[in-house]
Amino acid sequence: MNYLHLIGRKKDLFSNEIKSFDSFFSKQISQSKFLVLGGAGSIGQAVSKEIFKRNPKKLHIVDISENNLVELVRDIRSSYGYIEGDFKTFALDIGSNIYDAFWNSDGDYDYVLNLSALKHVRSEKDSFTLMRMVEVNILNTLKTARQAKENGIKKYFCVSTDKAANPVNMMGASKRIMEFFLMRESKDISISTARFANVAFSDGSLLHGFNLRIQKKQPIVAPNDIKRYFVTPQESGELCLMSCLLGDNRDIFFPKLSEDLHLITFAEIAVNYLKGLGYEPFICDSEERARQFFKMENQLLKENRNYWPCYFSKSDTTGEKDFEEFFMEGETLDMERFENLGIVKSNLSFKEEKLDGFLSSIDTLIESKQWTKTDLVDLFRSLLPSFQHKETGKYLDAKM
Repeated sequence: MNYLHLIGRKKDLFSNEIKSFDSFFSKQISQSKFLVLGGAGSIGQAVSKEIFKRNPKKLHIVDISENNLVELVRDIRSSYGYIEGDFKTFALDIGSNIYDAFWNSDGDYDYVLNLSALKHVRSEKDSFTLMRMVEVNILNTLKTARQAKENGIKKYFCVSTDKAANPVNMMGASKRIMEFFLMRESKDISISTARFANVAFSDGSLLHGFNLRIQKKQPIVAPNDIKRYFVTPQESGELCLMSCLLGDNRDIFFPKLSEDLHLITFAEIAVNYLKGLGYEPFICDSEERARQFFKMENQLLKENRNYWPCYFSKSDTTGEKDFEEFFMEGETLDMERFENLGIVKSNLSFKEEKLDGFLSSIDTLIESKQWTKTDLVDLFRSLLPSFQHKETGKYLDAKM
């Protein structure tokens, strides 16, 4: 699949940086041991493949999804074959005691890369999934960073998101709070991270859903009023790898906004996607009309069966940001070091007692086995007073 064509670009975003540092990456990776957490997700797979193809001494990959790990191994074997180094995968929950036993049994790594995350805005629709987001994005990150620190790991990398910059949804806010905790831990261990755009056709994304809709002979649905920046899966892996191996302590890498990073709507991508498969979009005026399209025995279908039903509409769901940004007012930037990468030289100020109070309150809520979404929103605002939570009362699960 030509991802670049679908997202409206003509060339890879980081090709110059990868070419300039490729010999350094190859040498550094071949001499190092890596642990990739959440390594079977879309970004995790991309990072794992970037590491594997440069022959690491050790590459261990942990993910909660057994099936995705199986596919990752098949993908790697089919594309790159084998390495002399120690390559293993483990189907583990990072938050579990079993994972802790795994860590205690080895823990001999130079780099730990944490790609695990609850990344969907829709995950704040109920208080229970929202607490799971807190657990994965904040608590597990803090736990694994501290484990890395205790074992003298050279670098801990954790992926953030563009939605952490001036967040309007709980997912973005959880990553912003995660950044606070990482900055505190960075006093004793080198930590870098990355904020970047949507990854085209990543697992669970709207674009990934296009593939499934075609397989299941169902209509394509997308918002036509939201423009987003996209990176390809390979670019997401390259960005994380560069932040991990080239970033200084507390650096947050992000792609520069330029003519090379094209702003495009989901509806435009849907049209490109369908045309690439040989279909002409047939625009419907409602979800029901789109659902009924394949059942219709009308003249259009008799004359030309290369149409595919689409329903494009304006977005009105909770947490959708009007525009994307990778940094905020007051953050110190380095825009000179790389051609296509910017760096936030993070100087996040935090109050120890507020961070500790946040953790204590979360523990209390979990132990009580009773909390509301309002409880969590209020806790988030205790650390992010300017957090403007965009609540509309509508969620993506109520849409096709």
